[in-house]
Amino acid sequence: QVQLVESGGGLVQAGGSLRLSCAASGLTLSTAAMAWFRQAPGKEREFVGVIRGSSPSTSYADSVKGRFTISRDNAKNRVYLQMNSLAPEDTAVYYCAAGYGGSRPTAYAYWGQGTQVTVSS
Repeated sequence: QVQLVESGGGLVQAGGSLRLSCAASGLTLSTAAMAWFRQAPGKEREFVGVIRGSSPSTSYADSVKGRFTISRDNAKNRVYLQMNSLAPEDTAVYYCAAGYGGSRPTAYAYWGQGTQVTVSS
């Protein structure tokens, strides 16, 4: 049974940083694309970025490019989302997902429960 558990969310001031972690079980990270999505109140779930299973290559949404970085530790079976220069518009629930890859939520079969990130101005 695949389980994804996010952690590391919280309240941070604008301009600050947070690192989210996603612990995976029942899944070998090198065999799946691992993505981060986010969802703000009243908005659709939004793609943040993805790291591919077969290589460390990554892709990001334009809104976070240059500020957010996804990395993976296969030995620990964890994926990370380093978020720098945070802005109030980054406030959302952040989800970790495992699947085929790409930017569409439908490409991911497994999801974590989400972790709240709140950026104050």
